[in-house]
Amino acid sequence: MSREQRNKLDEMLRRPNPAKPQTVEEMRANFAAMMATMLVPAGVRTTPTTIGNRPGVIVDPAQDTRPGIILYFHGGSYIMGSPYTAMSLTANLVDKTGIRSVSLDYRLAPEHPFPAALEDALAAYRELLDNGAQASSIAFAGDSAGGGIAVSTCLMARDAGLPMPAAVVTFSPGLDKTHSGASMDNKMGLDPFFTREGFALTDEMYLAGQDPNHELVSPARFADLTGFPPILLQVGTNELLLDDSTQLADRARAAGVDVILDVTADVPHVFQAFTGMLDEADQALDRAALFITQHLKC
Repeated sequence: MSREQRNKLDEMLRRPNPAKPQTVEEMRANFAAMMATMLVPAGVRTTPTTIGNRPGVIVDPAQDTRPGIILYFHGGSYIMGSPYTAMSLTANLVDKTGIRSVSLDYRLAPEHPFPAALEDALAAYRELLDNGAQASSIAFAGDSAGGGIAVSTCLMARDAGLPMPAAVVTFSPGLDKTHSGASMDNKMGLDPFFTREGFALTDEMYLAGQDPNHELVSPARFADLTGFPPILLQVGTNELLLDDSTQLADRARAAGVDVILDVTADVPHVFQAFTGMLDEADQALDRAALFITQHLKC
């Protein structure tokens, strides 16, 4: 564990807030610019594709692709991001596992509020199955909002009678739009990214007046996880969203689901993206890669 690295990263992330509220377009541009600075392993190959009637990106390892598919959902509070903003995460998973990733460019709010992103994710999963992929060879993975999509897409797939994927991997997932976890208050100020006010803004765009108590937007509070595949929840202690993961882990245990709650001290939201800058990021991705390879059956 590198205390110096963690302190340096925290200092870097605590930039002054903009003097005036940002437009959605400005938020998207700034998020893309920040994520473009993340390190991507050399040699991985990217190919544009279409899946579930949406654009996507196939990410292949440099060589010797192993069987299986990682269906990846990017983060960005449901209003920002793309497969390219999550490339440091998808490419590292691909590099460490040797397994192809398909990263979905789902529809974003406020233009397309809930449940558009989830509908796109389920359509992508259906297409993989319809094209002959076995559910046991597919892992869902996602960061932040994408982690929430991974969990909620499992709920939708189960309720639609589809087979469950082999595993679900989440990095700092957003799983509770009621924001009722204790970490929403006791981590205030430690989290360099989020505030309750910021969540109120992005939630309003995503929910568009719909009920935050719905199990698909707050699975950590309301979802029955019976029948779920094994889940890996990775989260840092410096996160307002910490208890989104701890609460979902409790629900998974109650439903008899294999779950690993993997908490790293003194790191921020989606710390796994900071590979090459933070030893804990590389170590966490090693654990996520091992989890995926242990559970895929190809």
